[in-house]
Amino acid sequence: MAKQTLRQAAAVPPVTAGPATAVLDHPTPVAAVAKIANAKSPIRRARPATAAAPVVHHHANMPLDEHGSNRQAELFYLQKQIQQQTQMVFILEDQTRIQGVVEWYDRHSIKVRGKSRVLIYKSAIKYLYKAGELGSHSD
Repeated sequence: MAKQTLRQAAAVPPVTAGPATAVLDHPTPVAAVAKIANAKSPIRRARPATAAAPVVHHHANMPLDEHGSNRQAELFYLQKQIQQQTQMVFILEDQTRIQGVVEWYDRHSIKVRGKSRVLIYKSAIKYLYKAGELGSHSD
């Protein structure tokens, strides 16, 4: 059987393509090409509202471009208070009074160790002072 299939395959003449110019005998008009290109392009759809990225809420509006000299002064002051373990009093915007030692800080918050450990957003601080200075009397 294998010999028969080989003979049959050999008897079939090979298919050859015509000259390369045969493809170009009937050029497609430019307008037709433009329609075909537009028909093949995918339709862009807006994403549904439920698939949007989550909205990030900030505690308060803080300026994005802080002045370098003010930022450096703040960093120097906080670093000095951390090294000296100075008792600080933080008065918040809602008149809450927090007393303790600054453990660490970053761009937007300060961690204070007092009776308990508290993380305070800088934007929530109305003012702060050393415990032995101004405002040390009970309110």
